[in-house]
Amino acid sequence: MNRKVLAAVALCALALGSGCLGFFQGPQPVDDEQLDAEPPGNYSYEPGYDADRAAYIQVTENARFLAVYEVAPDRSEIRLYRNDGFGGTNAIDVRAVRFRYPNGTVISGSEFSEHNGSVERTRDEVIVAPPTDVEGGNGTVAFTSSSTPKRFSLPAYDWVAGSSYEVVLPPERSVDLPVFGNVRPGGYETAETDGRVHVVWSDLTARSLSVQYYQQRDVYIFAGIALALGLVGVVGLFYYRRQIEELRERREEMGVPVDTDDDEFGDDPPPGMG
Repeated sequence: MNRKVLAAVALCALALGSGCLGFFQGPQPVDDEQLDAEPPGNYSYEPGYDADRAAYIQVTENARFLAVYEVAPDRSEIRLYRNDGFGGTNAIDVRAVRFRYPNGTVISGSEFSEHNGSVERTRDEVIVAPPTDVEGGNGTVAFTSSSTPKRFSLPAYDWVAGSSYEVVLPPERSVDLPVFGNVRPGGYETAETDGRVHVVWSDLTARSLSVQYYQQRDVYIFAGIALALGLVGVVGLFYYRRQIEELRERREEMGVPVDTDDDEFGDDPPPGMG
């Protein structure tokens, strides 16, 4: 056999053995320990269960979020992912997965299989098959995942049973100031409850949503930096003017004519800044 062919076969075998060709594999079950983990800190899914929203998302201080989505009883599966910016998707890291029945009963992710459900993962998405023994209305799927500091974004999944969305920011965060805060799409309302800003869309039709937020201290830090730069500029201008004055004085002492009405330096910017 040709040496090049042998080398190619060996390389493929090595890749398969090391998992480099994992994208050829089918969905793999998510670990039970990950599914049954608790939401972070003092957060819980209860506000999402109690809210009259198709989607209720709480963003935490440590760049994570808790999501509660309504799911219609005839939905055989839901897919969780983020867009990768190149036309594809990436699976999100799900933890603390729960399903809440219309009657209020809550089961953890590892118990889905006992109710003809499952939670599996591929490179591109997490595939959740909700329990099939749902009666009396919509169920809800809840999970925790990672976010980005000072910015939350996620697709507006088309399997959500409704279009009312609510995103709750971490305490003492806001979106009011341009540049510092930005919310997409438009058509939203904001309200503050217990020190947390709630961003609400009563009818979200966009394919994704994004909330960029800030702390008040961010504004103070930016203002302080701007003030410091301004002071540096003033000191630099004063120094430049002083140097021009000293140069003029030396020229006068040397008897060099000085045209004070049309000084070559008088109103021009410093060299290299014109």
